Amino acid sequence: MSQATFLNRQALYLRPDPARVIVRPFKPTTEPRDLNPTDKMRANHIVDRVLALDSEAVAAQLADVLDNFLGRHRNLLATFEARADEMEDALAAHGVFSKTQRQLVGAYFLSEYSFEASALFNPSIVPHPDQSDAPKGGTRVIISLRAIGEGHVSSLTFRTGAIEADGSLTVDPTARLASVPRISNRVSGPDGESVELIFKPEEDLSERVIFPVTESQSNGIEDVRFVEFADGDRKTYYATYTAYSGRAIRSELIETSDFMSFRLSPLRGAAARNKGMALFPRKIDGKYAMIARQDNENLYLIYSGDLYSWEDGQAILKPQFPWEFVQIGNCGSPIELDEGWLLLTHGVGPVRKYSIGAALLDKRDPSKVLARSSEPLLRPEPSEREGYVPNVVYTCGAMRHNDLIVLPYAVSDTFSSFATIKISALMESMKR
Repeated sequence: MSQATFLNRQALYLRPDPARVIVRPFKPTTEPRDLNPTDKMRANHIVDRVLALDSEAVAAQLADVLDNFLGRHRNLLATFEARADEMEDALAAHGVFSKTQRQLVGAYFLSEYSFEASALFNPSIVPHPDQSDAPKGGTRVIISLRAIGEGHVSSLTFRTGAIEADGSLTVDPTARLASVPRISNRVSGPDGESVELIFKPEEDLSERVIFPVTESQSNGIEDVRFVEFADGDRKTYYATYTAYSGRAIRSELIETSDFMSFRLSPLRGAAARNKGMALFPRKIDGKYAMIARQDNENLYLIYSGDLYSWEDGQAILKPQFPWEFVQIGNCGSPIELDEGWLLLTHGVGPVRKYSIGAALLDKRDPSKVLARSSEPLLRPEPSEREGYVPNVVYTCGAMRHNDLIVLPYAVSDTFSSFATIKISALMESMKR
């Protein structure tokens, strides 16, 4: 079967670029876990070897490092010094470092990491908080993406772009450099760590990479579902995501108003022990609402009074059609239409083939399903079947633009593309 006739694929692709690199802590000091005794011993051996060099040799080694790496990162010497400072708790007593020694020591405890070397996928899209340069009749947008590099570690990265009045989408060129944020605050609690991150204003949004910084995230920040949330006149961007420690998963929350400073917090409750949570873009009857998949098979509606606690909900959608017999999940936050809440879904069918469908929920009572697509809106085309995970199309969030749904989507867990859907035709096609 072919895709829905009212869906228009755009010839626009976001592909992983191995040339985009950040610097991150290097073994034997793997973070965010604490250093074990062997790590500390090896770290001190490295420092001893640096201190055994005379001043000319230290300067020559540092010059060689800078010759290789200076143009690839912002403020590299300051980064070296900061890393040396971070290592102090692991080091034995030593003489005072000279400035050059400190910079060289820091360099030994960092490595370059190509954060999107393997994949750039599972996008979501929201309006940009700054619409001052939006095209006439159009909208500036921010696209979030899951990037995967060495060791299958997932991080969060961004692109900016614009939707033209006719629905066509352009994506701005990517900045040459990439940057990780400064941790401005870290608070430990019974449910895990909350962290506040801040980027520098001069760093382009496409430079900004949010890499795992807590134990619960240590192996990945996965499948971030951004939504522009309205609470009266105040707008905040929230995103649920899957934190993966290498042993366990949990749902956590990102909050930002400007995409320069971010707060990452754990969620608690029975629903937060799974993945695939998506927040409604406003409160319903004074409560926050989520779509979640608590049992790896069905979709649930959950309410909360405080945004951070999510207990068991009500099952509202179960696999019904052959293309979703294995399981269904959400594909981002519900989109408010005149007709109701449009919920994009993914279904898993034979041979673990992922397709994208939709359901329409009642606006006043989203537990009522008014309609759903009996056939997928989007399924892997023959040219899109090959990749890191074959036979998958997937999205973490679309948005409305005039009479269209603008849908960014991932192809076989490898790269991302875009499509538009005419809302009126979609409504007519859904089974009631």
